[in-house]
Amino acid sequence: MTPWRFVGRTMELDRLHTAVTGAQGRGMFFTGSAGIGKSRLLRQGVDALPAENYAVWWIAASATTAAMPFGGLVQVLPVEQPQGLSPAGILRWAVDVLQQQAAGRRIVLAVDDAHLLDPPSAALVHLVARSENACVVGTLRDGEQIPLPIRALWTDGLVEHAELSPLAPTETAGLLAAILGGPVDGGSSDRLGRLSAGNPLLLRELVHAAQGSAELTMRYGIWTWTGRLELAPSLTDLIDIRIGQLSTGVRAVVELVAFGEPLGLRLLNNAASQIDVETAEERGLITMVKSDRRLDVRLAHPLYGEVVRRQCPVSRTRRLQAHLAELLEGVGKRRREDLLRVAVWRLDSGTAQDPSMLVSAAGQAFARYDVPLATRLARAALDADGGFDAAELLATILMFADRPAEALGVLDAVAPDTDDDEDRLSRWLTARGMARYWGLSQESTVEEIAQRATDLTDSAAQARIRAFEGIMRLHRLDAPAALRLAQGVLDRPAASTAARELARCTIAHLQAVQGQLCRSATAVDLVQAKAASWRADMPYLQLAVELARGTRLALSGDLAGIDRLVADEFADLADAGDFRLGSGYLAILRAYAARLRGRSDAALQAALGACAILATSRVYAGLAQAERAQAAALRGDARQAAEAMAEADRIHTPSMAVLYPWLEQARAAALAAGGDLPGAVAHLHGLVGRLRADGFAGHEALALHDLVRLGAAGAATGPTCSDDNRRTVAQRLAELSERVDGELSPLLARHARAVVDGSPERLLSVADNFMELGLTLLAAEAAAGAVHLLRQRRSSAIVTASERLAVLLGCCDRVQTPALRAATPALTDREWQVARLAADGETSRAIAERLFLSARTVENHLQRVYSKLGLNGRAELKAALRTIPGHDGTASY
Repeated sequence: MTPWRFVGRTMELDRLHTAVTGAQGRGMFFTGSAGIGKSRLLRQGVDALPAENYAVWWIAASATTAAMPFGGLVQVLPVEQPQGLSPAGILRWAVDVLQQQAAGRRIVLAVDDAHLLDPPSAALVHLVARSENACVVGTLRDGEQIPLPIRALWTDGLVEHAELSPLAPTETAGLLAAILGGPVDGGSSDRLGRLSAGNPLLLRELVHAAQGSAELTMRYGIWTWTGRLELAPSLTDLIDIRIGQLSTGVRAVVELVAFGEPLGLRLLNNAASQIDVETAEERGLITMVKSDRRLDVRLAHPLYGEVVRRQCPVSRTRRLQAHLAELLEGVGKRRREDLLRVAVWRLDSGTAQDPSMLVSAAGQAFARYDVPLATRLARAALDADGGFDAAELLATILMFADRPAEALGVLDAVAPDTDDDEDRLSRWLTARGMARYWGLSQESTVEEIAQRATDLTDSAAQARIRAFEGIMRLHRLDAPAALRLAQGVLDRPAASTAARELARCTIAHLQAVQGQLCRSATAVDLVQAKAASWRADMPYLQLAVELARGTRLALSGDLAGIDRLVADEFADLADAGDFRLGSGYLAILRAYAARLRGRSDAALQAALGACAILATSRVYAGLAQAERAQAAALRGDARQAAEAMAEADRIHTPSMAVLYPWLEQARAAALAAGGDLPGAVAHLHGLVGRLRADGFAGHEALALHDLVRLGAAGAATGPTCSDDNRRTVAQRLAELSERVDGELSPLLARHARAVVDGSPERLLSVADNFMELGLTLLAAEAAAGAVHLLRQRRSSAIVTASERLAVLLGCCDRVQTPALRAATPALTDREWQVARLAADGETSRAIAERLFLSARTVENHLQRVYSKLGLNGRAELKAALRTIPGHDGTASY
């Protein structure tokens, strides 16, 4: 790989720059671990200093130069030194040499790895730091012995001293994109960031190792890493150097922690010598972490464990894992997660003999959304004669690992007899129904399980099947039946908690799409309040919760709520555990929120990431492609929008028909981006009619507002009413504002009314209200409409309105929507040239000379510009140009 470009560290660079160039600049030293990026940061900061003002000398200290006097400064001082001078005289001579070579410029001595300086060099660095017109900057490595003259630099107040922290997640993502030449999906970036602990050198080595395998792939322009780690020799050598030589006892400590972390300190002290534990901590190999009332031990760096585990012989590995299991069993499995830890150790050591323990552990892993681990444990339980319980759990996990056909094979092998208990039969039917309906898109599944439910007499078993039948019917758009079934489950006292809350999710989703947003929120809160009761039985119910909640938040324009949803614990667990349906859906919501904020770059990247995550799924893949189409359309990328819609049509399944409003809105956006505005308008009118027939008032309000954004606020829509007239889009939005809960629906109606009335004042008021909700894109469109009207009327309010629009567009990335384009006047290239120069204060004569025109021609161009922009003169020009693409290269759309 080629050297990566410098990414992030903005605050540190600014601090370094101020320390060198500021009026009170004293120099600066950064301390940090090896590979954290100290040298690169120092080089980046020093290289930016202008040579005409600063005389910069770069000193790279090393173990080799530390053995000779002034070895650290061999790159700076002349080869021949004067003879007969005392040590102090040599130091004064060296300072004089630097001053002469600087020729009046400010001296900057940059010392990399200053802890390796020999004593005379360290003394000279200290002396330079005390000199006038000079400063010293440098780096130090954690845990090293620092020469006294260097330490005195900050204790005497001659330089600032700062600890260089690991890269933040956003900086890690930026560095990964720079290394790979393209963006990395959020889950992969987080995993690589955690594994490297924010260390740029280790991150680069991890990527280098991954690139040599098939685990790092690009799909839809996004890099994705599976999480399976290949350790390249260079990476292993780096870790080996850090770990160093270990005594037998200390190695035993490190190995126990590597296989058992987090390991309770008391448990570790029972397994190893306390002195060896203390030695490992002193050497920075392990660290203590407070966890509730227990002190846990972890390795000091995640990669230490990877290397130690790889290097440990198989026989010792199995012995250590069995020993850890015996130790924890001996003291009693006091925490819920202890069962899972013991099961994994038993499985990996070949001593797992209890299938019931493996089934329980697999259930725990699945409840934490760790799909790979849950699959391993459930399969092991089935192989250990775990019977039906193991098979049902494994099949369910396989369904959510995008392996539905394999799930059906597992279930068919344990098909219950007609005389089996009905609870087992209901669990088998629902597990098989999920795999067939959502996994393989077999719609007949709904009728089949409905028929089988009638044969059951046990009320709880029947309720479980009815709850699944209800949500399946919701997803295929049989809303009345879905509501009846869900309510029936809630009315059954014998229904399990999981069945009841699944039914409540069906109702919450229906309430959201029907515009009953407050009732939907209450229902979701009730489901979440019972999570501890249903998660062990149906951890995947969380998907139904998130779909209902995400739908409500999107329909209400609650972007802050979406932010909270995608940042909660489920998001972290889904990403870490490769629970792709969860990660993919949350990525779609991130894209939606970014789009409405006008952040087209973030929206497209999140949408592409969702497409990559869900590439093998039949559930949300079409929705991901639809959001990709929306993000591409927002950027004016008609080709990609059309491609995404074609892909959505190919992979979207009837089993997720309830998502059709989002797909059809995206189709209209793609048509508009391609220039077919009449087609987009006609499509939206058809969608509005369908939504009205389905009773999806929440979705209908958004589709109607899309018509407003396309300039059709006054168009007739819907059926003929009792007065023999059809309602206009604006009138229908006004009706819905009284039926759809929340702040957004009335605001959409006000926007439509302001457009119909041609009121720039009310459009600007609506823009302010959109901004209060964080809906920057809609605010910019409303403000653009106001500016367009004011231009036509040559109103004096155009300057203020243009300034407001410019501020809104400044909050957006590159955005191209029909509403913004319709409000943009078309200037010729020559008019642009003249207008830009005039806005920058150039006189007409100066512009004429610069462009080889006559002054009269310049004035004629300016008059045409004023006319197109609705301006009265030059004083208003600068503000107006800021609202139009092309001005000073910073326009947003």
